[in-house]
Amino acid sequence: MTELPTILDFASLRAMYAAGASPADVMDMVAARMETCDPAAFILKRSRADLRADAAALSARAPAPNSLPLWGIPFAVKDNIDVAGMPTTAACPDYAYVPEKDATAVARLREAGAILVGKTNLDQFATGLNGTRSPYGAPRCVFDAAYVSGGSSSGSAVAVAAGIAAFSLGTDTAGSGRVPAAFNNIVGIKPSPGRVSTAGVVPACRSIDCVTVFAPSVADGIIARRAAEGFDAADAYARRFGDAALPDRLRIGVPEAGECEFFGNDAYRRLYDKAAERASSLGAAVVTFDYRPFREAAALLYDGPWVAERLAAIEEFLAERPDSLDPTVRRIVEGGRAMSAADAFRGAYRLEELRREAEAEWAKLDALLLPTSPDITTVAAMRADPIALNARFGRFTNFANFFGCAAIAVPAGFTEAGLPFGVQLVAPRDSDEALAPFAAAMHAAAACGAGLARDFAPGTTGEPANDIVSGSGGGGSDTIEIAVVGAHLTGMALNHELTGRGARLLRKTTTRPDYRLFALDTEPPKPGLLREPGFAGPGIEVEVWQMAPAAFGSFVAAIPAPLGIGKLSLEDGSTVPGFLCEAAALAGAVEITGFAGWKNFLASRKKAV
Repeated sequence: MTELPTILDFASLRAMYAAGASPADVMDMVAARMETCDPAAFILKRSRADLRADAAALSARAPAPNSLPLWGIPFAVKDNIDVAGMPTTAACPDYAYVPEKDATAVARLREAGAILVGKTNLDQFATGLNGTRSPYGAPRCVFDAAYVSGGSSSGSAVAVAAGIAAFSLGTDTAGSGRVPAAFNNIVGIKPSPGRVSTAGVVPACRSIDCVTVFAPSVADGIIARRAAEGFDAADAYARRFGDAALPDRLRIGVPEAGECEFFGNDAYRRLYDKAAERASSLGAAVVTFDYRPFREAAALLYDGPWVAERLAAIEEFLAERPDSLDPTVRRIVEGGRAMSAADAFRGAYRLEELRREAEAEWAKLDALLLPTSPDITTVAAMRADPIALNARFGRFTNFANFFGCAAIAVPAGFTEAGLPFGVQLVAPRDSDEALAPFAAAMHAAAACGAGLARDFAPGTTGEPANDIVSGSGGGGSDTIEIAVVGAHLTGMALNHELTGRGARLLRKTTTRPDYRLFALDTEPPKPGLLREPGFAGPGIEVEVWQMAPAAFGSFVAAIPAPLGIGKLSLEDGSTVPGFLCEAAALAGAVEITGFAGWKNFLASRKKAV
């Protein structure tokens, strides 16, 4: 049987199912891998027997792999989110309780076919951005165990980055659904507040808490977020939301030089500058703005009265069991006792003033491009200075929920020391869908894979193809290759979408033999390419084109579902971005693999006529 891929992206799992693997087979492999992962990543792992039982129940309920959007997809849940029959600890054993029902988000994901593999570690009571404040241990950065994983959703990020789960749920009050993504080279999707229900979540600051998604790619994360979201009357802060539009050419804001603080981390500064250059090359208008009102709002989260909201969440437990709390967490939460009702009103007034000041900056911009974190540090250093070093991580994240924003964090390269760096795109409320294409294009242009899967260029001796910054600055390609399989081929109806963007044909070749081609039931007809490991076919004709990053970004953004861009393995041994199709869209499609290409299939139809 095919082995699990290093990173559990949706396309690879669906290909395994298309090749004949069952959910029980995949869960057996996940269970085996869980036993070798960072022991601090999970607070509770589900047993192999339980995973197989869930897999059997899924197969009985929905036998067809394409019948549910998350069919057979393994996921993990941060242990401040309820799962029926499993303890919720919030990383505090004395606080633990066993809920009778799933949190709303968990219930929706399971209904969509996802299979829960375990509950993950976190900074206790979701208080922290570093991942070291837990009696269950400190999950580590998957690239260097000396460094923090980020928090508070530490275990959830590590579970995805280490290939245990295809996606996971975290929470985000100050940045907990984004900082761990940056430190582990994965994507963090932070929905607009109220879009995903927080019913069944232990609150940190209930008025601004968000349930978030970690995933290998923006596309996978958005699929999971869509399955989890929806109005829920059980959540007093849930909203009936719509989808706000963003213009085709985004105005992307970067902070003025005086506000762009990296605390001496020059490698991160250079990687951020390169990310801003990529945004411009992808067609965005990069505009500087005054980050001050955003920064001052961010400071209110821990330096203002909102710390009293953390106290409100666990006040009774803290009074009864103060020694049960992590010392740093207790110090922070007990700070809420010094806040008065008058302080709360003054804080609320100041936040509204800062929101008004920020409106002048938003008038210039459609979205912000910010470092996810301006710095990273070792576990030892964090434990020696847990308040000040943690505060650095939230400099560019803490304001987002105060301002009702949507945010997507994506990988953006590696330092010379091999540590990952990430950036976040932040946009106004309910721009969640509109923000995704540009975030995906930024991830693709950075060419730094996901999690532990760092791509290597064909023919090299091991130098990563992703952006690596050294003391002399980083390299990076001025063009991106893309493999096309259907109407974008030379002489076909949509080839102008390439040539009109200045793309250049590099070569004609075929895929490796393990690809199948289908004629989708669309008008006009389109081909759907699917990889099936172990399949022995003729290889499918493709053309590899070369284009500028800006052209690539606009080209990818215009691709309609169910088609998308993934990595294609070609006959010559290279791997390039190219067209793939969602497996769910192939129900009822006619397989045309035997024609070895779209042009050959169309030619056969003309002869038949």
